Amino acid sequence: MIRMVVVLLAVLLIAVPTAMTGRGGGNFYVPMLVAVGTPMHEAATTGQLILVFTSVTAMLVFHKYGHVDWKLALIIEPPTTLMALVGGYFSHCVSGTSLKLILTGLLVLAGFCMLLKVSERPLSPKKHVGFWHREFASNAYVVNLWLVIPITAVVGLAAGAVGISGGSFKVPLMVLACGVPMRIAVGTSSAMVAATALMGFLGHTAGGDFNMGYALPAACAGAVGGLIGGKLAMKTKSRNLKKWFAYTTLVAAVFMGGNALLTQ
Repeated sequence: MIRMVVVLLAVLLIAVPTAMTGRGGGNFYVPMLVAVGTPMHEAATTGQLILVFTSVTAMLVFHKYGHVDWKLALIIEPPTTLMALVGGYFSHCVSGTSLKLILTGLLVLAGFCMLLKVSERPLSPKKHVGFWHREFASNAYVVNLWLVIPITAVVGLAAGAVGISGGSFKVPLMVLACGVPMRIAVGTSSAMVAATALMGFLGHTAGGDFNMGYALPAACAGAVGGLIGGKLAMKTKSRNLKKWFAYTTLVAAVFMGGNALLTQ
């Protein structure tokens, strides 16, 4: 009973700040669940379900305020979702330590990149194959599909295998590579994180790692945190939201790196 209370409180505290930044919190959920004695593969499965609940409630808030670019999500999310299912199913076949260390390095890179000041670039009027000129909510940006789709596919594979969402990489990709405004990137990422986490969860569940009595209460706590985090994001200035994303990403890198070293 005490263990469950600790888990629920921890999930709630993690869900709020990570929902604010469009990530979901898988970088934190899995190490936390392992720390309280949950087997690794069960922790990954539970973490994915928490991500689904957290991201869906946050996404509903962002959608209410018009900050979810559904067309953008529908274009770049399918490769991630498919590969998350593959990664979740084959997670037993891969040693997680090396993958976690690689992801730790990428999280550090993503965090520091988000601290960089990026000046607005003029949009070229020329249209090239694979470069999608998108207008949404009075904003215009160009999505380089040659770059975005392969990266999101790799992110989905790793996310599904380890039990994270991939939002830590999708938000910087949208903001830095495509010029998507921060709040729209966060809202759109929330929708994509929910889909990726669902496929990862189904893949893990197919492998027999789902404990319903343990996972559902934790997922409900994540849903509450996602709702609170989404509402707080609406009250946070975009530049502060970007800094918050960067700092929490660096903290996530420390958590994942420490977990990788401790579980060797």
